[in-house]
Amino acid sequence: MPFDRRVWQECTTLRDAGWEVHVICPQGTKRDTEREVVIDGVRIHRYPLRAATGGPAGYLKEYGSALWHTLRLARRVGPVDVVHACNPPDLLFLVALLCKRRGARFVFDQHDLVPELYLSRFDRGEDLLYRAVCGLERLTYRAADVVIATNESYRDVALSRGGKRPEDVFVVRSAPAVERFRQVPAEPELKRGKPHLLCYLGVMGPQDGVDYALRALAALRDELGRTDWHAVFVGAGDTFDAMVELSRTLGLAGQVEFTGRIPDGDLVRYLSTADVCLSPDPLNPLNDVSTMNKIMEYMAMSRPIVSFDLREARVSAGDAALYAAANDVREFAKLIDRLLDDPEERDRMGRLGQERVDGPLSWTNSANALLAAYAAALR
Repeated sequence: MPFDRRVWQECTTLRDAGWEVHVICPQGTKRDTEREVVIDGVRIHRYPLRAATGGPAGYLKEYGSALWHTLRLARRVGPVDVVHACNPPDLLFLVALLCKRRGARFVFDQHDLVPELYLSRFDRGEDLLYRAVCGLERLTYRAADVVIATNESYRDVALSRGGKRPEDVFVVRSAPAVERFRQVPAEPELKRGKPHLLCYLGVMGPQDGVDYALRALAALRDELGRTDWHAVFVGAGDTFDAMVELSRTLGLAGQVEFTGRIPDGDLVRYLSTADVCLSPDPLNPLNDVSTMNKIMEYMAMSRPIVSFDLREARVSAGDAALYAAANDVREFAKLIDRLLDDPEERDRMGRLGQERVDGPLSWTNSANALLAAYAAALR
């Protein structure tokens, strides 16, 4: 924090509504490194945390450390009226129970469906660990006074699998911070001498589909004979190094650029120049029902999108995206090719996306739902 834009928007919304807000979160490595700091009236308590490596065992170690530090800092903060916990992991209900003993209410902000995340990330099937994460999710639902879901699909899970009452589950959709996404004049030099720029923005993990995007770009070049583009991948994650190596293996190193995480000013420059933006998240149990922040951010910048055909991708983007059959990299490549040849369609889709972000998908609507969830928790 405040790097996590959704949580920061929640914090500032609550602050503006008169709440005193404390945040407990991991410490950054290159930014957000202070152990304790007050930013815009929000007090942030940070703890050191090493990211998981080595599969499920690494995550157990990471999450165990996070839980211990969160308990420690929660005691330092002292009694609160509401404890608001975001997942993963589905372990923070233990901290919430400690706070509830002192009279707090528990708002569970479900960012991920952890059972689906486990199936999608590790491909181990419904083994013992899968059953364990299902059990932790049930305990979290049981402890929660109110559940915040990021979309209607997650709300349906809270009602069915979680057994929550409809009046206790609120949809607070993630929305771009519009002050962060302001178009600037395009910079043709970012295209590295090519007519077109393709852009990917987001995390690079096993379930995020960067490998699908790279294979689609290889198909765009090799099968469709199209080389009039440069592609930039903005972001970092567990598979960053592997994706750089895959681009070399596919012979794309000369046309694909990996920036890592970059300042907002540079991000806006790339998105303002991009002709087509990529959302290659493959169909799996998690992605099909999850809202992709990258899609919302592309729309905020009036960019046309190519995505795989996922349920919640269609809910978010509507006609601002073209949809390839699930996990079909060749069709994904063909849709990129189609958009590069049709600047009028790109402009039309970009306008539609921005209208959605400024209207029904705006943070103003989400903020009202967040405050309604808090009112319900206090009742």
